[in-house]
Amino acid sequence: MNDNPRQLAFIILREVERRGVYADIALDENLRKADLSKVNRRLTTELVYGCVRRRRSLDALIDQFAQKKSHQQPPDLRIILHLGFYQLYYLSQIPASAAVNTSVELAKTNGLSGLSGFVNGIMREYLRQQEKQIQNHPILRLEDENLIQTLGTLYSFPDWILEYWLNKLGLEETEKLCQWFNQSPTIDLRINALKTSRDTVETELKLAGINVTPIPHLPQALRLSGSIGEIQNLPGYRQGWWSIQDSSAQWVSHILNPQPGEIIIDACAAPGGKTTHIAELMQDTGTILAFDRAKSRLKKVQQNQERLQLKSITTQVADIRELSEYNSCADRVLLDAPCSGLGTLHRRADARWRHTEQNVQELSELQAELLEKTATWVKPGGYLVYATCTIHPLENETIIQSFLSHNSNWEINSPTIPLQDVITSEGYLKVWPHRQNMDGFFIVRLQRISS
Repeated sequence: MNDNPRQLAFIILREVERRGVYADIALDENLRKADLSKVNRRLTTELVYGCVRRRRSLDALIDQFAQKKSHQQPPDLRIILHLGFYQLYYLSQIPASAAVNTSVELAKTNGLSGLSGFVNGIMREYLRQQEKQIQNHPILRLEDENLIQTLGTLYSFPDWILEYWLNKLGLEETEKLCQWFNQSPTIDLRINALKTSRDTVETELKLAGINVTPIPHLPQALRLSGSIGEIQNLPGYRQGWWSIQDSSAQWVSHILNPQPGEIIIDACAAPGGKTTHIAELMQDTGTILAFDRAKSRLKKVQQNQERLQLKSITTQVADIRELSEYNSCADRVLLDAPCSGLGTLHRRADARWRHTEQNVQELSELQAELLEKTATWVKPGGYLVYATCTIHPLENETIIQSFLSHNSNWEINSPTIPLQDVITSEGYLKVWPHRQNMDGFFIVRLQRISS
């Protein structure tokens, strides 16, 4: 078992680099096998997610202080330099000497002894420049006056994402959004009102030393902050008192507004956060059909259902595009569509690098197909909620406008909720993270007005 947080972070980042593994999956797998204290687990997590998020900025530092560009460096050396510079530039609580010395040791430990002097030299040159105050923030010394590339280097986002944000929001809000996405995510809880109350959970968590804040306008939501520890060890987890669900995602089921005794279909249900919320809102009476094409992910729905002690959910492994037996059978349908996740970039450290404009276009085609299919399941007078955790219009407004243009028996049914500032003139609910301090989300409720 590994008890060195920096060595473990190096191993995880190498898996991400070499094998294309998702950072969160690689981190979870390696932390389970490691023998780390809570402090070192937090450090490993910070180093992995930080280096993945800030890759472009860290490459800019390497480029500034090395003769060879970052992409020309040996891959393992590049990872070590990322770890070292991340500590020097972003983690003020770590002494500079510790950041340098441990990076040199990483080089020696991982077959790069011949380059340990280079690691030492480039990092100490950075420190010398800081001491001389020639540059208080080395990344800021840019030759390129292109605004998009400057922001990309400063905040570590790809150009295509920044270009959209700048066109939509302007410079000031784009910078705020970048800063928001580069912070560590909060943890929100959704209280299972069938088992307990928000006040009870809040009291128990505070007694356990957890910082807890109620979230405005959501009656069953709490936000945790500070040191939390293992989620499954928190009061009420095993008893099914609560689930982890961001506050913006909690709005989805409220807008669906399921009623006891109804037939509900959750078309893309895994891992089950919204499915179980629907069951709770229905008092666990009625029928919820939960589909997902991935058996492994659908198992998580079943596990959540069991922990929360819910009975109204039936799961089925299926590609919903191939289902033919559900025409006009549901009172309400939720399509939480597969998307780019561009509203949750703080939670998915590598998402900003995995998606492209072409990828978003391909996703929008899939989303349109899924919407057309799921609309056939709704009874006349029934409702369909389309939701994504992306803030890109190709996956949101464009999809809905196209659907309505050739489905005259459907219309937008604008929800009445306390957060009226997120409801657009068209009736969409659109959450910008830096404005509402929650994950970016798009939600629209459609009603079938005739047969």
